[in-house]
Amino acid sequence: MLGIGGIIWMFITPSGNNFRYLIADTLITTQHRYLAKYIIGQHELDSRVKEYQNRFDAMGDERDTHEISPSPGEQTSEDSGAAEQEKPLVQIEKISGHGYSGYVMTINDPKKIRIAVPEKAGRGERVLSMVQRTGAVAGVNGGGFADPNWQGNGFQPIGIVMSGGELFYSDLGKSRSTQVVGLDKQGKMIAGRYTLAELQQLGVQEAVTFQPRIIVNGKGLIKNAADGWGIAPRTAMGQREDGAILFVVIDGRQPGHSIGANLYDVQNIMLAHGAVIAANLDGGSSTMLVKDGAVLNKPSTKSSEGRYLPSAWLVFEHPEQAVISNVWAGLKPGDIDPGKW
Repeated sequence: MLGIGGIIWMFITPSGNNFRYLIADTLITTQHRYLAKYIIGQHELDSRVKEYQNRFDAMGDERDTHEISPSPGEQTSEDSGAAEQEKPLVQIEKISGHGYSGYVMTINDPKKIRIAVPEKAGRGERVLSMVQRTGAVAGVNGGGFADPNWQGNGFQPIGIVMSGGELFYSDLGKSRSTQVVGLDKQGKMIAGRYTLAELQQLGVQEAVTFQPRIIVNGKGLIKNAADGWGIAPRTAMGQREDGAILFVVIDGRQPGHSIGANLYDVQNIMLAHGAVIAANLDGGSSTMLVKDGAVLNKPSTKSSEGRYLPSAWLVFEHPEQAVISNVWAGLKPGDIDPGKW
């Protein structure tokens, strides 16, 4: 009787219907996306995925006009300079909310951040390994990648990867645009839809492809929790007016520890921490935060060290000394088998 009552509640009542779509949205973000069809039907599943894609695309169109002032390292007042020097490069704050727990990592100098990529061709690299290999202070997972059956080798990015002002990888044509999350020469965060030519004009140095952008020009773009694309582990990047970069890392899929968060939760965390621009990064089982050579969060993977990935945001005391080589040099997207181990 309870089971029958529950089914009636889920399919008949407004609250049950909302809960049913929440479960479906959560499944859509996992390797078990196909199960959502048993909750909302195949047609509705296909329609919902397309709807989210169209909405996320549109969220990247408004041009960002935020400025960072004062930028770290550009203080004119001796007192301001002294105060800036007193700030640690990296600050870690634990956060928690309804059903989730995680971290906010603040990088007070955005010019200390670089995109790192795997050392060897043929397979991605774990964030922990990238941090340890390069001598970075901290690291967070980066952009998306081809992941057939959610069992990919993590070596083929989706869209673009830029590091040190060099285009490492692109599956775009000359005029195509993509949703990027990046940093320019001054440490200003760039997020939204751009072509390669536009990124070059903007002086973008570090960038990966992912979406959606969730904050632009100081305003949130996710209207409510129902538009938050389900509950999952999350990673996002944002920037305050003073230039500091914020990384939000939230664990998920672990009852008793953290179920996860929706994009509305992430957006609110970013806004509460002063973000004027913010964008979603690859989350789910890719979500990873490393500081001082140790994994701080609890990834939703079999290995506590997380997945093999094609890119990561790394923080360096001396980024100009970081050795990051283009592992895709000479390779075309068609040359890569993302499922071969």
